[in-house]
Amino acid sequence: MKKLILIITTILFANCSTETPTQFSDKALNDTFTSINNTELTFQEIITKYKGKKIVIDIWASWCGDCIKGMPKVVQLQKGNPNVVFLFLSLDKTIADWKSGIKKYHVKGEHYFIKSGWEGDFGSFVNIDWIPRYMVIDAQGKIALFKAVKANDTKIKEVLN
Repeated sequence: MKKLILIITTILFANCSTETPTQFSDKALNDTFTSINNTELTFQEIITKYKGKKIVIDIWASWCGDCIKGMPKVVQLQKGNPNVVFLFLSLDKTIADWKSGIKKYHVKGEHYFIKSGWEGDFGSFVNIDWIPRYMVIDAQGKIALFKAVKANDTKIKEVLN
């Protein structure tokens, strides 16, 4: 019995990766998103548009109370970092809800709808367990910050400076 417990414990710890990714997986890069103009693009095409710039990714939804409460802090980040691209990726249930939320909450930035949702290739790679979810991509296209759940997280400011 002790051997069985030891084996199970070893397997569990071996499968728990503490390493934070610095690059998106091919599956995540090839996941399809919808632009505000209803154009379908891969995540690779989206981030390539902003090559050479720092990018703050805000994964949100218009129905998410914590996301809406965090928006004033995102606006503060935007004001303090005018050369940074703010990429808003929506997990709304419908495109109509997403577009309505952008207008209702006056969300300024680049907007895309995550077609595959929480459990698609992008969502699975990012391991979305809560929104809002913030990430930062550096000017070289590497993931500089994999996870923050508050817009005023000091880690965001650190990687932007």
